[in-house]
Amino acid sequence: MLNPPAKSEGFLSDIRHFLLHRPELPTLIKFNTKEEREDYSFRILQRLDIGVSEYRILNIHHIGVNAPAKYVFEELLKWNGDSTCWPNHIAQVARKHEQLEHLNIYLFGWKKYPAWLKNGLFGLKYIPLFKMDAINLHKIPDAVEADNARYLLYKCSGGYPIGVFTLYVRSSIENLQEEEQSQLFLMVGFNFYGKENWSELKLINRTWELIHNRVTSNVLNRIKQLSEWRFEKIKNG
Repeated sequence: MLNPPAKSEGFLSDIRHFLLHRPELPTLIKFNTKEEREDYSFRILQRLDIGVSEYRILNIHHIGVNAPAKYVFEELLKWNGDSTCWPNHIAQVARKHEQLEHLNIYLFGWKKYPAWLKNGLFGLKYIPLFKMDAINLHKIPDAVEADNARYLLYKCSGGYPIGVFTLYVRSSIENLQEEEQSQLFLMVGFNFYGKENWSELKLINRTWELIHNRVTSNVLNRIKQLSEWRFEKIKNG
């Protein structure tokens, strides 16, 4: 009997569920060389019709889900400030005008600066933490493609240096030895405010990757858990 992911109850609960918790399944795709990473990124981004020459692709995560791609994507379309799959007490999601096309992410839910942070941090503004404006919400698979690919693709701006963000789901491909019904990817391209040398700083790079990878892995594991639980309920009536 499957169960949905437990709802986070507050900031400390988010820390426990998304940062301290070790995900059941690893999701980070690891590459042996920079060229291998770039080639993999390019093959995915070709499907998204976006050029990424200005972004440094740092993180590509992937998980198999035992539910059809259509049902997984429907869970993605419900993304909001009430989602059990996202750390909303740390990084609260707010739909602008109730639309998925425009999202604001607020650090700790702050919509105005506390007095001690009114001038920003290190000269950068963090309210909102970042804005997400849809480049394409691809809700209907292309008729010529056999893998039922759907995705949410956003251009991001704000205090957190994500340039592009995508959640991408497709049917599994037998030739790739993918056993689950569908495959879900989360990929971000970082743009360090145009300062490409920042991406070479090991401390900044390592810190961002450690936090981002752990949270992302827990997010994908939770989407998998929720999708499989919901699909089981539908199958069982």
